[in-house]
Amino acid sequence: MSQAWRILLALVLGIGFGIAGAEISPEGALDLTLVTGPVGSAWLHALQMVIVPLIVGLLVTGVGAAADAARAGRIAGRSMLYFVVILWCTTLLSAIVTPILLNVWQLPPEWSAALRQSLTGAKPMGTVPSLGQFFDTIVPTNVVNAAAGDAFLPLTIFALAFAFAITRLEPASRERLTGLFQALVEAMLVIINWVLALAPIGIFALAYGVGARTGAAAFGALLHYILTVSAIGFLVLLSGYVVAVVFGRVKLGAFARAVAPAQAVAVSTQSSLASLPAMLEASEKLGAAPASAGITLPIAVAVFRATSPAMNLAVALYVAHWLGVPIGAGQLAAGVATAAITTMGSVSLPGTISFFASVAPVSVAMGVPIEALGLLVAVETIPDLFRTVGNVTMDTAVTVAVARKSAGDIAHPEIAPRV
Repeated sequence: MSQAWRILLALVLGIGFGIAGAEISPEGALDLTLVTGPVGSAWLHALQMVIVPLIVGLLVTGVGAAADAARAGRIAGRSMLYFVVILWCTTLLSAIVTPILLNVWQLPPEWSAALRQSLTGAKPMGTVPSLGQFFDTIVPTNVVNAAAGDAFLPLTIFALAFAFAITRLEPASRERLTGLFQALVEAMLVIINWVLALAPIGIFALAYGVGARTGAAAFGALLHYILTVSAIGFLVLLSGYVVAVVFGRVKLGAFARAVAPAQAVAVSTQSSLASLPAMLEASEKLGAAPASAGITLPIAVAVFRATSPAMNLAVALYVAHWLGVPIGAGQLAAGVATAAITTMGSVSLPGTISFFASVAPVSVAMGVPIEALGLLVAVETIPDLFRTVGNVTMDTAVTVAVARKSAGDIAHPEIAPRV
């Protein structure tokens, strides 16, 4: 059994045992949460402790890789511009559509109340800004205090500026610093893998408390969450078709037929990297020159995830709605900026790692409690399908669009590198 299925099984068993215990002896079931609660919290804290160094390290190495790619030629630079614009656009799409979806298709009030009761210890984290405070605090005055206070957006802005500054150094100095942060990331990933090895225990403990306090409402709420967040991923997937038709100037039916094999590989493997050969074939069928596709697609697989910021923001907004945390303009702006900026830093991580590393900073920046993420990571397998298929679809669409704009560059090989 894979780790993802073990985690999901732990979630189901934890909620199930909690429900059964509450039916047999409500007081005894709640007394047992005095033991399971601290166990689950300790596991969650172990994940939290690596977020700051992991995000900073990933941003530095991610920006370095993107800058190196952009320097490789005009096609690569144009690809990076498409990627950045699409990431911000899909994040804004999520910021608009997710609240609408949550209002139109609401979580039943009794479920929401029960879930809030099950996380009575959850408190907003970080500084929750008004819109004026958002602009006033977006640049940190003290980066150490920002890191210590879980002020993720100011910390992210500093890390981003630091990463771009490193790209302007001499090659020897740049390689030393990038290598240092790459080693930092690798060390944090080792710790996270250790923590995730204990995930079935931690998630069982968290789920037991939810089941004991909420009953069967927990299962209904998780299904509502899966459908809501997956819907945002599906919208990003559909926007890939729009990009292909409008900017790539290909017919909708032709694009759908060409990209279908790559989507099938994405569903079966849940890996954009494994889908790369099929994406290359689809791009060439749609008229993209091999030299152009051979530049854009590897960069896309390495540093671009179209669905990530939109779905990460959707998760944070869902948890806020779930727990009754009001989200004003300042909180939403902080969430959008954090989601869009941190995406490039988390793309190379496995799904269970990238979920927490990507969503936690967004939640904290918005003042949303992150205790619920320990449960939601257990059901990430299904939304992750939409993440991967959406990424593959958009990667192919951008490749076709860039190839259309770069036809002249391919005709002048001194402009673009040979592949």
